[in-house]
Amino acid sequence: MSRENLFNEEAIAKLKELAEDIRFAIMGTNLNSIPPHLIPMSTKDVDEDGCVWFLSSSESEHNQNINKDNNIQLIYSKPDQMSFLTVFGQAVIYKGKVVVERYYGSADDAWFDGVDDPNLTAIKVIPKEAQYWDTESGKFISLLKMGIGAITGDKPDLGEHGDLNIPLSN
Repeated sequence: MSRENLFNEEAIAKLKELAEDIRFAIMGTNLNSIPPHLIPMSTKDVDEDGCVWFLSSSESEHNQNINKDNNIQLIYSKPDQMSFLTVFGQAVIYKGKVVVERYYGSADDAWFDGVDDPNLTAIKVIPKEAQYWDTESGKFISLLKMGIGAITGDKPDLGEHGDLNIPLSN
């Protein structure tokens, strides 16, 4: 894989592309504990500043952990496409209809009692560090390139990876 660090708008665009394509993240809270608390979460949005948004219950263990220590780790994985993203940042919990209405969809009825659920919150993750691994061609082509590389002795270009340097103005 070739290394390509991305900056500013290009970094935000890559984060948005991967997070919204993969959609589900493993959210890690209580990071100073072994083991940390890990839970699958559905990404609702990556905004224009590169912040990642989720919906959650105020009574959840991860919300309680964020209230104690807002450091958070997100891990995205789509092995069939050979796409991966990790984001470390700080989480902010929002409670209020204006914010949660923006991200609420009918599928969320499985978890909440509608947009007026008194426990409904939005979690905003402000990225501090992010890394990505991505191939344009997917798993099959990557495996084919590896096979050709093994035969020819050439190192195949299997995609790109690097840091996503997002401005800290959020």
